[in-house]
Amino acid sequence: MSERKTMTAGMDNTDKEQLQLERLQTTLNRACRNVPFHSNRLSKNNLSDITAIEDLAALPFMDRSHLATHYPYGLFAVPLRDIVRIHTAPGTGVNPSISGYTKTDLVIWQKLVAKSYFAAGVTDADIILIHLPAGLANWARDYKDGGEAIGAGVIPNSPLSVAKTLMVVRDYKVTTLVTTPAFAKHFMDYLFGKAYNPNALNLKHIILVGEPVDGKTISELRDRLYVDVWLNYGLSEIPGPAIAHECRYHEGLHINDDHILPEIINPSTGRPVPSGETGELVLTTLSARAFPLIRFRTGDMARIISAPCPCGSDFTRIQWMAERADNYMIISGIKISEPQIRESLKKTLGMSSLDCTMKRVCQAGTEMLMICIVMDDHLFSDEIKGLEQLVSRAEDNLSEQCGIKVKIRLVQQQRMQEQE
Repeated sequence: MSERKTMTAGMDNTDKEQLQLERLQTTLNRACRNVPFHSNRLSKNNLSDITAIEDLAALPFMDRSHLATHYPYGLFAVPLRDIVRIHTAPGTGVNPSISGYTKTDLVIWQKLVAKSYFAAGVTDADIILIHLPAGLANWARDYKDGGEAIGAGVIPNSPLSVAKTLMVVRDYKVTTLVTTPAFAKHFMDYLFGKAYNPNALNLKHIILVGEPVDGKTISELRDRLYVDVWLNYGLSEIPGPAIAHECRYHEGLHINDDHILPEIINPSTGRPVPSGETGELVLTTLSARAFPLIRFRTGDMARIISAPCPCGSDFTRIQWMAERADNYMIISGIKISEPQIRESLKKTLGMSSLDCTMKRVCQAGTEMLMICIVMDDHLFSDEIKGLEQLVSRAEDNLSEQCGIKVKIRLVQQQRMQEQE
C-alpha cells in the first residue's frame, strides 16, 4: 500500500473538504445542543452561515481560560455515563484543565497515534520504549495504545534513570524510543560518556514529543546515534499527542486535518495571516464527541507549508516554531502559565506582591522550573527553619499543580539584578 493511499484513504481534495465540512457542521451542532458555553456564544444564524470551511473564521475563539472557568465538566458534550477516560492538565488559574473521551474518541486517537508510528517507519517488528515525564503520563498511555494497535512490542512508561534506560534499550533490544528532546540529548551524552558504542544497540527510531526542537539537536542525535529522528506535535491539555507528525521526508509536520482543522492567525488581531506566514496555531476538532474544541488558541507559533509534500499526502503541513504567542513556558512538554505560578506562590507564601524570575533549566536530562525570589522583610521575618519549610511546601505545591519538578531559590536584590 502506497504512503499516499494510506495517509489519505484514497480521498481527493474535494472529497476531503466535503468530509471536513460535514464533520465541522456536526461538531458545531452537537456542541451548541449540549454545551451551554457554546450555545450562548453561537446563535442559530452563526451555524446556518457555515456553508464552507472558510466560514469558520467568523466564529469566536476558545482559549485555556475557558477550560478553567468551566471546570470540571462544563464543556463536556456528552453525558458522564458516556465518558470512559478523564484527563487533567495544568490550567490558567486555580483549577486544572479537564478533558474527557468516549470510547469512539479513544479509538480515533489510537488510530492517529498508530499513524504517526507508521509514518516513522515503526512496524509490528519493533520494540518501543516510552520515556516521558510525569506531566505527560496521559501521552504515555496514548503512545502505548498506538504502539499496541500496530502490533509492536511496547515497554510502558516508567520513571527510569538514564543508566536503567540504557540497560533496557540494550538488553530488551529496543528499536524505538519515544521521549522529550531534553531526555534524548541526555541519553546520548550519557552513552558517549560511558564510551558505549551506539552500533551495539538495536535503536533505529527516536520520536521526539512535547516541544519544538532545533535542527542542531536533531542532527546530533541522528549522526551520533545512527537513528532516524521524528517530531510529533500535540497539546498537553487536549486532545493529546500526534495531532501532527513528520513523514519520511522530514519537511514539516502533517496535521490530521480530517479530524482536527488548523488555522494560522495573527495573535494580536485574531485575523488569518497570508498563506505561508507565521502566526498562532488555532485548532478545531472535527470528530471529538466528548470534548469539542472550536477555534482553540494553542499559543503555539507555526506556519502552513503550501508546497506539495514529496510523500504525496494532501494533509496540511506546518512548521512548528520555538517562539510562543502567549506567556506560557514549555517544560517537558507541559505548558506552564507564569501568572498562575505567581498567584500560587503569593498564596502559599502569604505575600501580596512577589518579585521573582522564572526560567527553564535541565539537570541530568530532567527539565524543571527554576524560580528565584527576592528576599524581603516579610520573608526575613520568619525563623530560618520555618522559612525552609515554607519554601519546601511551595515547591511541593507547584510540582503537584504543574506536573513538573520545581526548585525555588531565595536571592538578594543585587544577585537578582546580576542574573538579569
